Amino acid sequence: MPGRTSSRTITRQSTASRASTAAVSRKSSATTLKSRSSTASRFSSSSVAIPEETPASALRAHICSIFSDAQRTTAGHRKSVIKLRKIQEACCYEPTSNPRRDDGDFDEDEFNYEVGRCTIRLMAVKKAEPAGDRVLRFLGLFLSYAGEKDNALVTEDDDESFPETPSSRLTSHILSLVLPFLTSKEKTVRFRSTQLVSHIINSVDSIDDDLFQQLRLGLLKRIRDKESIVRVQAVLGLGRLAGNEVEGDPKNDDSDDEDAGDLLEKLLDVLQNDPSADVRRSLLLNLPLTPTTLPYLLERARDLDPATRRALYSRLLPALGDFRHLSLSMREKLLRWGLRDRDENVRKAAGRLFRERWIENCVSTQATTQDGPQDGNTTTEAHPPNFEGLRELLERIDIVNSGVENGVAHEAMRCFWEGRVDYREEVVFDDLFWEGLTAESAFVARSFNDFCRQQGDAKFEALVEEKMPEVTRLAFFLQRFINKLLESLRRVAEQGEDAEEDDDVAELEFIVEQLLHIAQTLDYADEVGRRKMYALLREILSVPELPEEVTRLIVEGLRGVCGGDPAGEREFCGVVLEAVAEVHDTITGDDIEEEFDPDESFHSAKSELSEDMPKKSKKARSRNPEEPGEDNDEEKAMKEILVNMKCLYIAQCMLENVEGNLQQNIHLVTMLNNLVVPAVRSHEAPVRERGLTCLGLCCLLDKTLAEENLTLFLHCFNKGHDALQAAAIQIISDILTVHGSSLLSSPTCPVEEKMLYKMFSKALKADNKIEVQAAACEAACKLMLGLVVKDEELLKTLVIAYFDPGTAENLGLRQGLSYFLPVYCHSRAENQMRMQKIAVAAIHSLILLHDNLDEEEEMVSPVMIASHLVDWTDPRKVVGARDVEGLVDDAGRKGAAKIIDGTVHLDLAKDVLEKVASNASKEEKKVFCSMLGKLYISKHADVEKIRTVYELVSQAVEDKLLSDAPSRNALNKLYAALGKITESLGEVEEIDEDGEETKMAPADPGEEEAEGAEEALEGLEDATAALGLTDLKGDSLLEELLDDEAESGLCDDTF
Repeated sequence: MPGRTSSRTITRQSTASRASTAAVSRKSSATTLKSRSSTASRFSSSSVAIPEETPASALRAHICSIFSDAQRTTAGHRKSVIKLRKIQEACCYEPTSNPRRDDGDFDEDEFNYEVGRCTIRLMAVKKAEPAGDRVLRFLGLFLSYAGEKDNALVTEDDDESFPETPSSRLTSHILSLVLPFLTSKEKTVRFRSTQLVSHIINSVDSIDDDLFQQLRLGLLKRIRDKESIVRVQAVLGLGRLAGNEVEGDPKNDDSDDEDAGDLLEKLLDVLQNDPSADVRRSLLLNLPLTPTTLPYLLERARDLDPATRRALYSRLLPALGDFRHLSLSMREKLLRWGLRDRDENVRKAAGRLFRERWIENCVSTQATTQDGPQDGNTTTEAHPPNFEGLRELLERIDIVNSGVENGVAHEAMRCFWEGRVDYREEVVFDDLFWEGLTAESAFVARSFNDFCRQQGDAKFEALVEEKMPEVTRLAFFLQRFINKLLESLRRVAEQGEDAEEDDDVAELEFIVEQLLHIAQTLDYADEVGRRKMYALLREILSVPELPEEVTRLIVEGLRGVCGGDPAGEREFCGVVLEAVAEVHDTITGDDIEEEFDPDESFHSAKSELSEDMPKKSKKARSRNPEEPGEDNDEEKAMKEILVNMKCLYIAQCMLENVEGNLQQNIHLVTMLNNLVVPAVRSHEAPVRERGLTCLGLCCLLDKTLAEENLTLFLHCFNKGHDALQAAAIQIISDILTVHGSSLLSSPTCPVEEKMLYKMFSKALKADNKIEVQAAACEAACKLMLGLVVKDEELLKTLVIAYFDPGTAENLGLRQGLSYFLPVYCHSRAENQMRMQKIAVAAIHSLILLHDNLDEEEEMVSPVMIASHLVDWTDPRKVVGARDVEGLVDDAGRKGAAKIIDGTVHLDLAKDVLEKVASNASKEEKKVFCSMLGKLYISKHADVEKIRTVYELVSQAVEDKLLSDAPSRNALNKLYAALGKITESLGEVEEIDEDGEETKMAPADPGEEEAEGAEEALEGLEDATAALGLTDLKGDSLLEELLDDEAESGLCDDTF
């Protein structure tokens, strides 16, 4: 770090004896810097204090020539640095040969003065001038090069860590000159001075300690500069100095300035809160990587600026080193944030990080373990494909949890297979692979299969068919791992609360899920394989201990095996209901076994010795006369609930995969009467709630059933708890989406539309029930986008809920409405009309809400709310406006223009003017009038409405309804726009000096055309008379020409 040792001790510079060196040949250059007058155009009009000039000398000519060359191009910087270094050596060191100097003797002070003289002229060069940046780079390169040369000369004779050298004294001289400019009033001077200081700090190795403190304080003040370009340069310098705060004492006890506090803490605050993305990005790339700063740096993965987020994934994280130093949760968050970013470049950067850097970290470890330690050669070349490293990578991101549905591992492996062609070609799925499956290897196979089959044009179909096993082989592997899973589940059930095997069960369950996902994508044209898979899935489905996710995948797999035609659907329903019956029989089977057990009297002797009948031993122990008999009843009741829940879950999975008519499928009717209806009537809450879900799915398959049960679902919403209310809303929404609004208009439907709208409004206003509110918002938005619901009051409730401070913590509702409201309004013109009708009332309600805010509540200003509503009702943003060639648009441009009907904004203007003319408060008038200047008024709108609004505006201007200037300006802007349109329509209304309105009615179109033709004829007669032609009336050709002109509209007022 500049000017510091690792222990933060101050290295004071002492006067060093000048070392002897070779003589330096000095060549004069004919090129000199241009005069100040010639370069004045590049300088801003800032008051830069230029030191007094000394007499010109040969030394000045040489140095000015070098700086002049450096400002033209960077190509010759290296040569110019060497030339300037030779001059410095000649001035600062005593030559050993050729002591004669043609240009006179110049010492070190004169050299430093001349370099400072050229440097100080950089301060007024504007940012857009590239010559300033070139000189800056040249100066930093020279100071770095000269410092290395000086340190090499004095190392042998000086034991100090940072000895004093001519280059260090030159650096101190330049920084001392530039420091006063950090507080200049001119932003250009502050920018260049801060840029120079930061560049020198990042170029040299040591700085005098006193000067170091001055630089630190000066740059700390610049991080609060009002100009972002100055703050960027300040943080570039402070980022280098921040390492000293980490390595040594973070605070300076000798400083009394309040800015001399914890530097690192101040920079982290800037990183989090600076409004400029350039400042945050500069700090992100220049702060030291320490355990203290790392969480703040990684937090920039959620930065608002896409370039900053991309810089984190493309520059910071690769420079961080081995990703395994990060915590597991942080790895998962970084992948999820990056791969699901809204910006495509950020997603690409995150994908490259995963498939190029993280995999190489794991592969290099595997290569070192297998081949032994390397001889310190750490190359950045990519290693050949190593699947042990890939498995380790998946283990490091906790594939069992991140590989579930909607987990980030799916996106990560999709990017991996897409970018790593070598792994894609080298992967092998042989019998050895399938027999030794782990969670990681199973996900490798599943992700590879999904990637190949989901690519367009089936370009990887041949590859996946070659590498993946056929249906029969996969069925055998699936059966093997399902048996292992069931054995583990039984062992865990026997051990009770002992959770030693929970991890093994979770891994086996994950493996089975991946195999079932693969099975759903296979081709079942092979009848042998299809029968094998069909029998396996049918047998497994009837096992009560099977986890729910595995059960769902088995049902979906059976649906694919049975086929997609109606016959296959009936077969599928029959097979699933047979499995449901077998699962349900486990309740009655135990009762029959207990009732007819011939060895019941000897239970105490056999049950304690038998290890193969755990259920009987439990019952025997429960019937011990010393224990109460109620335990056995409670156990049976609990088991009955669990079995019923399992049966209902299988039925629910089946109903989610059925599309046919309920009444035409006898299996579904049987299930409804024997399973779903009794569950809905059950006294056990979990069974009843799952039964309601199944009943809702049944209603999607039959319209009559839906009509009959809408009342039941409304009752569940009114009387149920939060989860049941949310479920009822979702069920009703799905029913209306499937069957349409005609369901409510049916004479047999017992529910009216108002009852449903009241339910949605009640749920949206329930601020203390976040889940219910979010579910109601999502359901209402879907129904309104699908035009199933067209209620204006419900739309008003949604608008108020969007801006209501009570919903600030309901992020699901806010995010849903932020998407819904503009899409709803801009998708159809009729939707904009509905928004226009409720706009004024909604703003009025929100203004009242804003006036009654508590001290801790925050809300968007009413003016901003009004701007949102104007934007949502803007007719120019509606999708589907027609383009007509050769039409003149409202801006007067001829060509392809859109026919835009601005009636919606006219109606909004009418509503606003009527509200302003009523008993609205002064603040309300300001809010409403702020909308008038933003409205789009088109001449293609309805003429009668234009006249009506124009009359209202004229009346408002005449009555002087508005007292504040902004409101009057907005009103006058609308008045002028309407005046131009009415004038083009032939109707002009003006307000004379007495305040009276003068109205000119439009002339008859036929009379206008006749008058135009007569004027044209008179003009033509005058022109021909001047040429000596008198008899024009008898010329039939001329009469025909005039008739053609009149018919073609040449005399029309619109041209």
